[in-house]
Amino acid sequence: MHRQRLFKKFTSSFLRKWWFVILVSLVLVAIGAIVFVFFFHWVDLVIDHELPLSESSMTFQWWRKPPVNPVMRIYVYNVTNADEFLNNGSKPIVEELGPYVYVETWEKVHLRFNENKTVSFNQRKIFVFDPEQSAGTEDDMVVVPNIPMLSATSQSKHAARFLRLAMASIMDILKVKPFVEVSVGQLLWGYEDPLIKLAKDVVPNDQKLPYEQFGLLYGKNGTSKDRVTIFTGASDITRYGLIDRFNGNSSLTHWKTPACNRLDGSDGSIFPPHIKKSDTIYVYDKDLCRILPLVFESEVETAGGVPGYRFTPPVDVFGDTTENPENECFCPGGPPCAPSGFFNVSLCQYDSPVLLSFPHFYLAPERYRLAVEGISPPKKEDHQFFLDVQPQMGVSLRARARVQINLAVSQVVDIKQVATFPDIIFPIMWFEDGINELPTEVTSLLSLATRAPPIARAAISYGLFAVGALLLLMAVGCLVRSSRRQETLRLQASNHYTKPTPTPNPHAAAAAAAAVNGKNGKTMETLNPTFLMGPNDNGNAAANS
Repeated sequence: MHRQRLFKKFTSSFLRKWWFVILVSLVLVAIGAIVFVFFFHWVDLVIDHELPLSESSMTFQWWRKPPVNPVMRIYVYNVTNADEFLNNGSKPIVEELGPYVYVETWEKVHLRFNENKTVSFNQRKIFVFDPEQSAGTEDDMVVVPNIPMLSATSQSKHAARFLRLAMASIMDILKVKPFVEVSVGQLLWGYEDPLIKLAKDVVPNDQKLPYEQFGLLYGKNGTSKDRVTIFTGASDITRYGLIDRFNGNSSLTHWKTPACNRLDGSDGSIFPPHIKKSDTIYVYDKDLCRILPLVFESEVETAGGVPGYRFTPPVDVFGDTTENPENECFCPGGPPCAPSGFFNVSLCQYDSPVLLSFPHFYLAPERYRLAVEGISPPKKEDHQFFLDVQPQMGVSLRARARVQINLAVSQVVDIKQVATFPDIIFPIMWFEDGINELPTEVTSLLSLATRAPPIARAAISYGLFAVGALLLLMAVGCLVRSSRRQETLRLQASNHYTKPTPTPNPHAAAAAAAAVNGKNGKTMETLNPTFLMGPNDNGNAAANS
């Protein structure tokens, strides 16, 4: 009975409106909880919808023609004692010249969208020398190893002896020497080499080199002939920006295993979104002859206050097979393989004995640096390869692609020009290519996209929690107060309208008692009506009789 009264009290029409307020408050709290749990997932869905490359998307315009001007800084190792090194066996002494700075303009041209949600293009890169940022001019003369000649002698090391003697005679006739003096501009962009000129006339067409001159960056200033196809992300956002085909090939052919022949890396500008610290991202460049793995190193903040993740190559990325057994597949010819700290790219550089390393032999054994005088000890901040990426959207924020080009020179006794040349890894030059910051309009948008979601999530979810909790407290408080007030009003109304209880009549009570007694005792006195009348009723009784 008490519970029923309590239920009726709290469900009365007078208090029903407060139950509606409680319901609304609980709904607000529930919505706040849902926003708190799923908000970032919704943001990811929006990113996945907006990122894929299409002709109408903003990301496509930035990707097609980046609103940045990458800068390449080149440092050349000028040999200052070439004659003493050749004639007396002295340790080579080099002088690091530079930087020689080139400002780049990038653009993807000859674009074509394919039915399998990929886009094909050719990369156009224009290099313009910047004398203001440079420490010299392109006319600076340098002495460097004669790469075409030393490549030819190294290739002939295991050939028949008469071929090596013939090569030595040809080099005498052409007056080819192990070192060559050229300008910086010639070393980078090309100069006529007598051996390359001779090869054009005597080598079969299917074995001819695809260039007319020799230069470390020959053919790179302009539109590349390489046709690249990447995934747009429209069908699978996890493959956004990754290479599908390179010149029609879905993999490389240089190495021993499919894992090492993979091509599914990025060009370094965009990556699949939602990058985690535990992820390994991959960059592919034709000159590297492989995809380069990058692992998380630290959190950084770039220009405009945009937070990012710094990714760098693992310390054993160029380790020998004892340090990194996975690198065994990059040694198809078998031992001896490239020494620790170096990567042999001869298979994709027309068998030239070119070894890549990081600048100043960073992450390589110190003995290779000490074999050449004039190279300072490496510094991580100056010579490390790194890439800063915005993890939510996979956009590159800052990059320093730092690589050193070396030549593995071998002694060939039958070729007198290099008969005294020791086995040595000779540094040629190193470069730093990348961007320092994105334009203000891009960083502002990225900063808003990275900082706004956490703020919006907190504001919306906590705001709903606060409003819902406040309404709930108000409703419960008002419900309790109103119910008590209603109970008080009911009690007051009951006391005002209840009929008073009549005062008992003593004579009637006595008469009733006498009647009961008379009936029980069967006496005439108790049954006579006169005995039931009061003293004032005598007169009325006599008159009636």
